Amino acid sequence: MKLLGPSARRRERPALALVFAITVTGILANTLVNAPLPDILDDFGVPETGAGPLVAAATLPGIVIAPAIGLLADRFGRRQVLVPCLVVFGLGGVGAAFAPSFGALLGLRLVQGVGSAGLINLAVVLLGDYWEGTERARLIGYNAAVLTVSVAIFPAVGGLLAEAGGWRWSFAPYGFALVTALAVWWGVPPRPTPVTIPMRRQVHDALAVLRRPAVLGAVSFGFVLFVLVFGLFLTVLPLLLEQRFGLAAGRRGFVLAVPATGATVAALSLGRLRARFGRRTLILVASMLFTVGFVVIGAAPVLGLVFAGAVLYGFGEGMSIPTVQDVVAGYAPEASRGAVVAAWVGAARAGQTAGPLLAAVSMGAVGPGGTYLIGAVVALAMAMAVLVARTGRIQDRYGGRQAVTSGP
Repeated sequence: MKLLGPSARRRERPALALVFAITVTGILANTLVNAPLPDILDDFGVPETGAGPLVAAATLPGIVIAPAIGLLADRFGRRQVLVPCLVVFGLGGVGAAFAPSFGALLGLRLVQGVGSAGLINLAVVLLGDYWEGTERARLIGYNAAVLTVSVAIFPAVGGLLAEAGGWRWSFAPYGFALVTALAVWWGVPPRPTPVTIPMRRQVHDALAVLRRPAVLGAVSFGFVLFVLVFGLFLTVLPLLLEQRFGLAAGRRGFVLAVPATGATVAALSLGRLRARFGRRTLILVASMLFTVGFVVIGAAPVLGLVFAGAVLYGFGEGMSIPTVQDVVAGYAPEASRGAVVAAWVGAARAGQTAGPLLAAVSMGAVGPGGTYLIGAVVALAMAMAVLVARTGRIQDRYGGRQAVTSGP
């Protein structure tokens, strides 16, 4: 297979704005519907335990489909896979606005999940394809900052749309995925030559990369991380804000936007933090920030403490997600990068799916506050796992030094 050399990569790089647009489109899957969650459940007469399946439906297909999409993107090209994903995602999202029943809404959310399975991961793959070394780490951090700003903005947008015209209007922005599809078709270069190796060999090469301790650790960490993100912050928090503080959809959306400040600062600083402290330290600090933030939110008697806990959580998110993405993209060769990054995304999707479902069960047993305290225990266990993990020596490609780590 003929791969692009450094000079060719520089000439044919897609615009960064287009890569970021793919990320923004992918993050729409759940950020628009979280603030209106209680309104959706009330409209269909569904108990609060229905929040878990509704959020999880948009991530469930990615568990299986994301790795397959990665293999296809390695084989046929990024553009040829991205465009269909964007079209399916946009049509499913717009159709959900007209769902006549809760069951139909869940079905259309599953369609969205099929389309979204190839978006955020292939944005990271494009950065890995066309940029290298320190520049790649910096741009992955910038991409993560775009993601966190989107997470901040779109819950508020969804909440305001729901307050203005009902929850169905919160699905309207999904139509922008079709615009992104056109932009990708014109702006992402096609693969110069097709892949000719057998699919079995392609899978074998990708699995060899995934078995490396650093990559396997990043995949495992990603699963647990997204259980917490989607279970606690995107599913439990809207219900906690309504029950404990009586906030309407618009105000819930603004609270969900609070972590973006810390997350954006951390993500934009990733290159410097990574060079100075190394991956393992960043993951450890992020896990401790999650622990403290979840305790504060779960026990908060006043809304101000919820804000404080959300900011701590945001710093942890901004440190951890781009760091583990950088590990995976950096270890994977170009010929297997789509599959390897997609495997990480598949694990993340599994966490995104399991998190809301586990949170729904926990809320039924101990309520929103108790669920947050359980999440704090899980985050503390993540920190302990980083501390006791078997250490190895890997080359710190961006700082020119050795970093001690065994996983992410």
